[in-house]
Amino acid sequence: MNFTPTPVPGPDAPLKAALRYGLIGLGALIVLSVAIGAAAAGMPGLWGALIGSAIGGGFILTTAAVVLFGAKLPPSTAGMVMLASWVGKMLVALLVIAILNQFDFYDRMVLFLTVIGALVIVLGAETYGVVRQKVPYVTVPDSTPETPPRED
Repeated sequence: MNFTPTPVPGPDAPLKAALRYGLIGLGALIVLSVAIGAAAAGMPGLWGALIGSAIGGGFILTTAAVVLFGAKLPPSTAGMVMLASWVGKMLVALLVIAILNQFDFYDRMVLFLTVIGALVIVLGAETYGVVRQKVPYVTVPDSTPETPPRED
């Protein structure tokens, strides 16, 4: 009889699955938004879809990657890394939007709708990836019983 045990996923399996499903969702969004954006607004729509996918998808996927990285750190350090990454992402997003505001080679409505779509689709895909994972857990009973054993 050949018995092969099923590998038990590690504690970071849900985070890895979230990142994997998020990337898949972003890939699907890029294909869909580029096709719709190019059909609706031509070349500016294509650029709006590509830039919107990069902004929205990068923003959300960076969070998942930082959480995966921070899971191996002590809690106070992980919190500091999360806060620093959030501030950094906000600054980068504001800087990119400020720079893009000077140009008109992209369609603003396509960019806006693609960013919103990226936020919804990538977050949904990451949530699906986390919820779909089966991570075993064990509850260890307290070593001292709360009630003394009954004697009959």
